[in-house]
Amino acid sequence: MLEKIKELDINLLVYLNGLGSEKYDKFWIFITDQLHWTPFFLLLFYFIYRRIGGKQTLYILLFVAVLIAFTDQTTNLFKHTFQRLRPCNNPDIKSVMRIVMVRNSYSFFSGHAANTMAVATFLYLVLKRHFKYFGLLFLWPLIFAYSRIYLGLHYPGDILTGYFFGALFGFLIFLAYRRLKPQYFPG
Repeated sequence: MLEKIKELDINLLVYLNGLGSEKYDKFWIFITDQLHWTPFFLLLFYFIYRRIGGKQTLYILLFVAVLIAFTDQTTNLFKHTFQRLRPCNNPDIKSVMRIVMVRNSYSFFSGHAANTMAVATFLYLVLKRHFKYFGLLFLWPLIFAYSRIYLGLHYPGDILTGYFFGALFGFLIFLAYRRLKPQYFPG
């Protein structure tokens, strides 16, 4: 069963990765760089600040920082425990896929997918009543994580597992936020 899942994961990676072309490589390299998302985050938190005020925005930022630290450390724990080679470093499939970028760290599971889904889940749960189309925020983890497959850095299973843990951690931190919020920031 596990071998069948691995085979499906590899086949899906090779297919999705193979859809790319050199014409779009620079775009996806740009997308995968977290620093390039800074204007998006600044704009997002500006809108949040305008809607709920400075004190609440800082409180949310504190929870986001804790969430990212926890998710990132959990991801690293999994990567070092399972030590799954990234697709770009896997000698069994290197010849049948497009390798656009190479990283030497391990693959399982995707920290990009986990962190973005964790933050999107947490922010959505906290702020959905304040913004009409806030569900569109989930486009961010989808686009960001697809870049990892496109570039040959993660298997689809790495992404899906990252999404699962990210959504779980985002929800758990939301529960902590909801429980602690009235105590420190009434209203």
